[in-house]
Amino acid sequence: MFIYLSKKIAIPNNIHLKCVSWNKDQGFIACGGDDGLLRVLKLETQTDDAKLKGLAAPSNLSMNQTLEGHSGAVQVVTWNEQYQKLTTSDQNGLIIVWMLYKGSWYEEMINNRNKSVVRSMSWNADGQKICIVYEDGAVIVGSVDGNRIWGKELKGIQLAHVAWSPDSKILLYGMANGEVHIYDNQGNFIVKMTVGCLNNVNGAISIAGIHWYAGAEGYVEPDCPCLAICFDNGRCQIMRYENDENPVYIDTLMNVVSIQWNQSGSVLAVGGSLRASGSDKEINVVQFYTPFGEHLRTLKVPGKQMTAVAWEGGGLRIGLAVDSYIYFANIRPDYKWGYCSSTVVYAYTKPDRQEYCVVFWDTKNNEKFVKYVKSLLSITTSGDFCILATRADENHPQYVLVLCNSIGTPLDSKYIDIDPLFVTMTKTHVIAASKEAFYTWQYRVAKKLTALEINQVTRTRKEGRERLYHIDNAPSSTGESGGGLDFAAAFTATRDPICCITATDKTLLLGRESGTVHRYSLPNIALVQKYTLNNRAYHLSLNCNSSRLAVIDIAGVLTLLDVEVHGSPTDSPGGWGGGATAGSAAAGDPSKFERKDVWDMKWANDNPDLFSMMEKTRMYVFRNLDPEEPIQTSGYICNFEDLEIKSVLLDEIMKDPEMPNKDYLINFEIRSLRDSRALIEKVGIKDASLFIEDNPHPRLWRLLAEAALQQLDMETAEQAFVHCKDYQGIELVKRLAKLQSEAMKQAEVAAYFSRFEEAERMYLDMDRRDLAISLRIKLGDWFRVLQLLTTGSGDSDDALLEQAYNAIGDYFADRQKWLNALQYYLRGRNQERLAECYYMLEDYDGLERLTISLPENHKLLPDIGQMFVTVGMCKQAVTAYLRCNQPKAAVDACVHLNQWNKAVELAKNHNMKEIKSLLAKYASHLLEKNKTLEAVELYRKAHHFLDAAKLMFTIAGEEAKKRTRPLRVKKLYVLAALLANNHHEQVKTSQHTKAKGSKSEATSALDGLLEDDATPADNRVVDNAWRGAQAYHFFLLAQRQLIDGYTEDAVRTALHLRDYEDMIPAVEVYSLLAVCSAASRAFYTCSQAFIKLESLESLEAEQRQLYEDLALEIFTKHSPKDNHTVELHSAPEGTDGKLPTCIVTGRPIQEFQFWMCNVCKHCAMEQEISKYNFCPLCHTSLA
Repeated sequence: MFIYLSKKIAIPNNIHLKCVSWNKDQGFIACGGDDGLLRVLKLETQTDDAKLKGLAAPSNLSMNQTLEGHSGAVQVVTWNEQYQKLTTSDQNGLIIVWMLYKGSWYEEMINNRNKSVVRSMSWNADGQKICIVYEDGAVIVGSVDGNRIWGKELKGIQLAHVAWSPDSKILLYGMANGEVHIYDNQGNFIVKMTVGCLNNVNGAISIAGIHWYAGAEGYVEPDCPCLAICFDNGRCQIMRYENDENPVYIDTLMNVVSIQWNQSGSVLAVGGSLRASGSDKEINVVQFYTPFGEHLRTLKVPGKQMTAVAWEGGGLRIGLAVDSYIYFANIRPDYKWGYCSSTVVYAYTKPDRQEYCVVFWDTKNNEKFVKYVKSLLSITTSGDFCILATRADENHPQYVLVLCNSIGTPLDSKYIDIDPLFVTMTKTHVIAASKEAFYTWQYRVAKKLTALEINQVTRTRKEGRERLYHIDNAPSSTGESGGGLDFAAAFTATRDPICCITATDKTLLLGRESGTVHRYSLPNIALVQKYTLNNRAYHLSLNCNSSRLAVIDIAGVLTLLDVEVHGSPTDSPGGWGGGATAGSAAAGDPSKFERKDVWDMKWANDNPDLFSMMEKTRMYVFRNLDPEEPIQTSGYICNFEDLEIKSVLLDEIMKDPEMPNKDYLINFEIRSLRDSRALIEKVGIKDASLFIEDNPHPRLWRLLAEAALQQLDMETAEQAFVHCKDYQGIELVKRLAKLQSEAMKQAEVAAYFSRFEEAERMYLDMDRRDLAISLRIKLGDWFRVLQLLTTGSGDSDDALLEQAYNAIGDYFADRQKWLNALQYYLRGRNQERLAECYYMLEDYDGLERLTISLPENHKLLPDIGQMFVTVGMCKQAVTAYLRCNQPKAAVDACVHLNQWNKAVELAKNHNMKEIKSLLAKYASHLLEKNKTLEAVELYRKAHHFLDAAKLMFTIAGEEAKKRTRPLRVKKLYVLAALLANNHHEQVKTSQHTKAKGSKSEATSALDGLLEDDATPADNRVVDNAWRGAQAYHFFLLAQRQLIDGYTEDAVRTALHLRDYEDMIPAVEVYSLLAVCSAASRAFYTCSQAFIKLESLESLEAEQRQLYEDLALEIFTKHSPKDNHTVELHSAPEGTDGKLPTCIVTGRPIQEFQFWMCNVCKHCAMEQEISKYNFCPLCHTSLA
């Protein structure tokens, strides 16, 4: 940071000031002094010029009101920003609360205790409470509306200061004897604070100030000290909280009168006096420190006695009460910022987040990219890249250098052990320095990597892309001294620490606190020379050819140093040698140039003798050490190139960092550019050309060339383009020279200067619609091209019209507006993009129509087939693939979509043999994963019905063993039987198809039977297909009849189950028969069932005994006789075999006419089946 005095306001009648306070929100300044003096001032900037924003703007007193009410010296003034109130107190103990009404301040409340004098007053963070402490030990806490909350008398204690904690739970009382006591917010004593900064201090001391930063704008670090306590002897301690055991200690070596944090808690101002060395005279100074005790700056202030310091709300100014004056000093903060590739990178803190918010603001497109970085130390930029230096971990002293591009994307990072206090970067190197050592990293970015280099990236450390040197070592070009990555050696202490660094592509300069500057060569680090400065350097900067060094010292004085013999056209590392030759010694003498109060400077990127600098609120441009007239601004210089300076008003951006405004980015033209432009406009091209010859620069030649083009002065334009090495401009001039028409030349020039509307109008006036169309094509304005093509007279070029339609379609497609794109692609007959549009719009009918409309073997058909596959449309995909003669792809599509029947059919039609092996492989894979039903479905779709039936019978058998619900088992057996039927039908159909006209139907049928007999194991499955379904059908029917009360029918049906003991366990069969016959009082049948049960070997002894006990109980009551005879399977005379059984009732069918199912071939009595719509066994519809 840099600070300088900027303004002084005198208090009338030489009345000495005692206190000053600056309202952070509204900007009012209250100052109190002797004889009841109390004034409220306000500095306001009144300007409409964007360049004169911030500190550069002239400031006038918009308010200078004397508040009358105090008779004694006003000793304490404090603001309540939240409620716009001012609280003041004088030496008589009178307290007045002032309020703002219609632009003026008026008394609102008065309080006078008349016993003692008020020593300090403090509002809490939300402005709700005020704590007032009196010298005699009285404490009063009141509310903002004037009510007293509580009061206490601290006996035997003289109070001097009070401070609230940020959360308003703690009060700190500073005693007159220098002690600090901690109380809660109800006035109860907690503990006495340990003041470690006063160790080994004797004599009377008093507290100069206590200030506890409330965290309103966040903290610079997560665990940042914020409570500052300073004593009149210059000792300070900064604490994280009230009982911090490891505070930061500072000895300012001055007599302190006042302290205050800035608005963000990042800088502590300590005001007082310092005895000048070598004399008894004391001078007024303000010292500035970080929260961690690092000294930033010292500001000397004229006058006899400083009494108070007060920060402005934005932290850019500080007010100082000295004698009967208020001095104002401007602060130029060291923002964490940089500029790369038209992008301003800056960081700020938020109250609600611990991390830094780093904003990458693309000033060309006005876009911003936000990145949150924890423990950010600095931002350094060069070219298109930036380096973010951060602390890796709070507990471990390791640091990270993160290489980012201009939108904040991390490209690479390196962990280092040294603290990167100073970081600079070039196009190829990053150099980070601590106080003792410096680290170099030759970075690479992805786009620069060649194929050969990619394999070497992992070995970068071994190859020396990272090096570390101690400042006291002298590395040579032979690499004898240092260069490894031994971070332990980097911590060796040095008597002369590093204080600043800078680098160009071939030179590295490091400044040391003694004033010595080391010059090293790059990329091979070798110490070339040492220079000695008169003062400690704060900022170093090399010009574009590394011949001259600019040095800003700690006091803000800018000097220049020639590091090369000035005027040498090129600087080669080979000519530097190993030491200071006679010529280089002469070059090291500093020039007579000197400027004071300089806080920023930037060399021009393209001229070694041109630089700009910021001196207070003025920007100067120097050419050959001659200054141009200054420009009023407070911006930070981003870039100096092409005679233009780009500056950014960071102060304004930081007021609202989330919404950067392009008005805060300002371009300044230097005098030669302004003069050249004025000469061209007012005098003429010839005179301007003479002036530019005397002051040559590519930018000026380009300006002249453009002006000559406007006036069609081709000779001058060509010469100017040659001078600025603009090949395209030379080609343009040659092209214009060949044109005969003046109007045509003017149109070409208008197009060159991007005045496209004007150029098009000229072309159309010349009836050269073709040139207007060509211009718009070059610009990519296809809407205008289409308009010109369709509205002009005469026939338009069909090919060009199609191109325009397609280009507009591309425009809409790029923006995902597929419906609009479709209309233009249809007109442009762009079938490839049409297919994409249909696909994106999910218009698969349109895609199918397109498939049919395309000629066979069209290159687009495979892509369309793939589109259909991705959405599961098998039929359409197959059509597309077959039209382009790709049956293999069609089969693959069917397999992928699980359409195996279609796949098998295609494979057979196109003689593809691999489908069967693929099918078997997939089925075995499913079976391994225990997905049997999926395998069944696979076989069924592939028309391998027999394999499917076998698997289905297996599933049904397993379910039966699990004693699953019988209805489910029956359904599984029915499904298996249906699959077996399908196989039977398939065999018959295939045989019928094979039978040509030469064979008779009988022969074909015989072939079918023979083929069936060829696989006896499979035939058993087919022949007994319905056996399982029959078994469970009758099992369910018997139970249903029993429940419905048809016990005789139930017995008759249960008797059928005796034939199915291989399907249903015998225990269940005979148990059901016993129950049914007992219910039907057919005890003989029942006894037969019990006999069977008791003889079953599968039963355990306990179960058998239970059956025996039950039989004994039944048959002791009932004799084993049937009430009526159950006739079963009686056959009529002259017939063999059994009668068919009715699947509705379970009875034998005696009639000659009965109903038979077309599918399962089972029978039923006609009068019984008439009640059903579906077959009771196979559930086929009867309709």
